[in-house]
Amino acid sequence: MSLRSLSPQPTLVEQVYEALLSEITEGKFGPEERLIQEELAEALGVSRQPVQQALLLLRTHGVLCDAPGRGLMVAPLDPGHVRDLYEIRSALDGVASAGAAERARETAASDGPAFIERGRAAVKSKSIARLIAADMDFHFFLYRLSGNPLIAEVSEPHWTYLRRAMGEVLVQETPPTDIWDEHEAILAAVIAGQPLVAERLSREHILHASTALVSQMRPVDSTDRRTASRGRRAARTDSPGSDATVGERGFS
Repeated sequence: MSLRSLSPQPTLVEQVYEALLSEITEGKFGPEERLIQEELAEALGVSRQPVQQALLLLRTHGVLCDAPGRGLMVAPLDPGHVRDLYEIRSALDGVASAGAAERARETAASDGPAFIERGRAAVKSKSIARLIAADMDFHFFLYRLSGNPLIAEVSEPHWTYLRRAMGEVLVQETPPTDIWDEHEAILAAVIAGQPLVAERLSREHILHASTALVSQMRPVDSTDRRTASRGRRAARTDSPGSDATVGERGFS
């Protein structure tokens, strides 16, 4: 018996998570702004439970942290943590680009230019959401072409925090255009079947992005760093699927 494959649909928790992350990324909730669960549920037209679970995930991923007293707030960005994430990305993106050049030149040539076009269109639009989405799409395209599924699997959790960091900078700064020149050069090396060149260009691109991003972020004091760190460490102790009450989690 043959069965038709089903297209996975995002769960309600995933939809709420994405909606809240987009609002934070686009600056509609600023650093250290408190998020009230009941207000979010009413605004999104959903019950409190999916909001609670989405907030737990955002805290686990370091986007939110415990507010003084009780509740959750948007976590202050930690430039040091962003720098660390980009260091990991430099290695992963380098391996991905080299693998793509070795294994997927034809697909890169046929499908890659569309990603560059969408990226340049996003820059012209000045839409933060489109800019970040286009950047992510290009890099995950290379991850897929690498032939190593673990690259995307390892990278994906880090992108939540990176989206938050990119969004805060883009709210205040003019979108850079040279990023897509660098993307196009990486793609050209992949299409040409030059793994060493593709890897070098990828690593240089990530270094440039890290330097530019961190230089525009304000330093965090020791209190902010401890607060943000507690939010990221929540992954070790909190289970997003638990049935703990709001009071037990300290939400407003």
